Amino acid sequence: MSVTRLAGSHHGAGPALVVLRQLDREGWSPVVELLVGEREVVTVDLPGFGDSPPLPDGRTPTVQALAAEVARWFTATGLTRPPVAGNSLGAAVALELARMGVVGSAVALSPIGLWTGPEAAYALGSLRIARRTAQTLGHRTARVADSPLGRTLAFWQLVARPRRLTAEAADGALRNLARSPGFEATRRAVRRYRLTGFTPGVPVTIAWGTRDYLTPRHQAHRAARLLPAASHVRLPGCGHSPMTDDPGRIAALLLSASRG
Repeated sequence: MSVTRLAGSHHGAGPALVVLRQLDREGWSPVVELLVGEREVVTVDLPGFGDSPPLPDGRTPTVQALAAEVARWFTATGLTRPPVAGNSLGAAVALELARMGVVGSAVALSPIGLWTGPEAAYALGSLRIARRTAQTLGHRTARVADSPLGRTLAFWQLVARPRRLTAEAADGALRNLARSPGFEATRRAVRRYRLTGFTPGVPVTIAWGTRDYLTPRHQAHRAARLLPAASHVRLPGCGHSPMTDDPGRIAALLLSASRG
């Protein structure tokens, strides 16, 4: 089975910490900047997102398939049981990697898969509308990103404080949303994904923002029932993608988890 040549980059020095990215690439930047003094942060785009091509051989991009591909990428790049972190889809992949026992720890920020059928339809339908809007904007994404009101309208479901996004980060996020080749296939594949309980053999942390409007925080209670052995963290005032809402808190969470 061929391995996808995932797009990754390295920042800083120290023990490796892997950040799994998809539509949230720009959102991780403030956190990465805080981590590089203590960790070598390895950022990697999941298959079909950012600069990574879709899964090869016509494979369906289920959460489990994405996790398996990342695990193969670990082996190909010489990473042995690194700590990982992800948000949303990336968070679900991080949890599946913990289930597989191929990581040293996992931090999952607002993971998908704790939803009901209608909740999944709402979240994924919202993202589909956002993608079509970004594609319609084309080169005009910069005009929306330059405006605080434009950033608020574009990202209110994802971040609690969209005005904190820089214009450059907002423009990059809209462009990534519009161009990610694996978006539609992954959206269809993950709609039926449901996280199932397991007893992790490594430290697992699940964190949820109190102002998450895409996967509302009551889903965190389901996570606590399914994974009682995990550490469950409340993120006051943060949205679905909390990295720009409170980068210091998220960086501290990742450092603490990676120390075990």
